[in-house]
Amino acid sequence: MFFWKKKKAEPKKPLGLYVHIPFCVKKCSYCDFLSAPADDATKKRYVDALCKEIQGYKELTKEYGLATVYFGGGTPSVLEVSLIGQLLETIQKNFTLDMQRAEITMEVNPGTVTPDKLAQYRSMGINRLSIGVQSAKEKELALLGRIHSFADARNTVQWAREAGFDNISLDVISALPGQSFSDYQENLEAILALEPEHISSYSLIIEEKTPFYDWYAEGKEKEADLPDEETDRAMYVYTKERLAEAGYERYEISNYAKPGFESRHNSSYWTGQEYLGVGLGASSLFTNARYHNETDLLTYVEETEAGKDVRREIERLVEAERMEEFMILGLRRMCGISRMEFQNRFGRPLETVYGSALKKLKVQGLITVEGDRVALTETGIDVSNQVFVEFVPEEFVRR
Repeated sequence: MFFWKKKKAEPKKPLGLYVHIPFCVKKCSYCDFLSAPADDATKKRYVDALCKEIQGYKELTKEYGLATVYFGGGTPSVLEVSLIGQLLETIQKNFTLDMQRAEITMEVNPGTVTPDKLAQYRSMGINRLSIGVQSAKEKELALLGRIHSFADARNTVQWAREAGFDNISLDVISALPGQSFSDYQENLEAILALEPEHISSYSLIIEEKTPFYDWYAEGKEKEADLPDEETDRAMYVYTKERLAEAGYERYEISNYAKPGFESRHNSSYWTGQEYLGVGLGASSLFTNARYHNETDLLTYVEETEAGKDVRREIERLVEAERMEEFMILGLRRMCGISRMEFQNRFGRPLETVYGSALKKLKVQGLITVEGDRVALTETGIDVSNQVFVEFVPEEFVRR
């Protein structure tokens, strides 16, 4: 009698999926993302189009398994729960997705959820929340254009815990107009009191085409003075020291987590894992090609409904560009990059490609090279853009 050994299935290649929901209650003063308010009919039509785009990737992703799913925006939680359920069901039907092992994140803003809504998200399989708190002070929240109070944020975290969420990330912004160092200290302490597993801390950047840009453009009347460079720096130093004291590990320039709670989805970007972005304006890095989707809402919906390709600016990455991304994105992480991984991925030692740059940066005290790892020093983190330019091929610098 012969017993045939069943052939072990080849493991699926990991893939991240970003799902863009471009709707919000109102536009915040600092936001330059593709997002805007919309009526219920527009939201429903968009989700139907989004599901059709997702279905179009079924054959292309047969060799892949979704390691992470991230619902971002905008404010995904402005959608009716049934529409989130429709999207998750479509994803499950068209991708390989292990709901027990995958990290499934949803961005949530206080003021857009209820205890019941959060409980339904959890029952659907969403297992991580990213909550946009931004500040604990009412005057700062009003200046930012947020629709919630800090009491709303506190309630959202409490309701999420009651719904069974044990992986919660909170966002906080520093260097806000009129903000003092003590104001920011109080904000961070208030965030810590909510005991999240993950904290993303960002210094405000004034982006074009936002009310903040209009206020701070040359010759315009200012709403309030921005903190000076010394105060901004003090907030930055306080953040990393206070969060370390509270047990959070800094694993990327702006991100801190309790051990084991690093964002797997965002980490996939920094490690060069392939990802698909679906929805309005979403970006992808898939099969060595980088592209983004159509950015006009009506055009995106109509072309998707008609079965047309909504991908734009498809660029095939040459090896030099892939090496550049490996270095720049990888060095954003506190653990840096692996020399062995570089050789495995590109077939040659790191030093044969970037030897002179590594030597120069090490002498300047901006990187450390220890064993297999190359990482930024504290000084290197402070001037990271200066470090990153060393890994951009000359022909791209000249463009």
